[in-house]
Amino acid sequence: MFQGRRVSCVIPAFNESQSVGLVVRDFLAVPGDDGPALDEIIVCDNNSTDGTAEVARAAGARVVSETRQGYGSACLKAIAALSDECEIVLFADADRSDDPAETPLLLEAITKGGADLVIGSRVLGRAERGALTPQQEFGNRLAAFLIRLFWKHETTDLGPFRAITREALVRIGMRDPDYGWTVEMQVKAIQAGLRVVEVPATYRKRIGQSKISGTLKGTVLAGYKILGTIGVLALRGRP
Repeated sequence: MFQGRRVSCVIPAFNESQSVGLVVRDFLAVPGDDGPALDEIIVCDNNSTDGTAEVARAAGARVVSETRQGYGSACLKAIAALSDECEIVLFADADRSDDPAETPLLLEAITKGGADLVIGSRVLGRAERGALTPQQEFGNRLAAFLIRLFWKHETTDLGPFRAITREALVRIGMRDPDYGWTVEMQVKAIQAGLRVVEVPATYRKRIGQSKISGTLKGTVLAGYKILGTIGVLALRGRP
């Protein structure tokens, strides 16, 4: 529990056995009011073949499985498994690129600052050399520019390390099953008139190779989907 609010952490994972155990243990060690800040960690194993589920479970996470491949699909399955008492949902990656020690910065923006959605911005914070590929940096800049252009909202990053109230998450009705997940959340929250803020976040070099930015196919598909999602939401208007 963090400042009287019950917090669940969602971690989608596909073949991250090298890192997911470290990630789960580090997040479980984040201090809260009287014990851990996080009441539960849900790892969604997205068709892994390397024992990711077993490693995550041994580290202390609750593990659910989603056979439909896709970042958004894994997140949606984990959301469906949230406890009824959950009030805030924290999202993080399984590759150890996010810094669990910065969790309080995101949560305090909600519990003290009144935000509905908080993005850990790697642009406002610090990215280790080599943590972001040139194509990731370009894609983030372009997506942020389009969000500012269409919705007049100051945005710097589509970072995966983020926190959102359970009420806001239900209200925006997330649907995207893959690469458009992060931008869909940000744009829908803006369209719904929710308070969306950014806090500086550290971004570390991941353990292992990225399934998206680490391949040409993944990079092209992710870029196409992110830009397509922005276009569709711009035409559709409010969620």
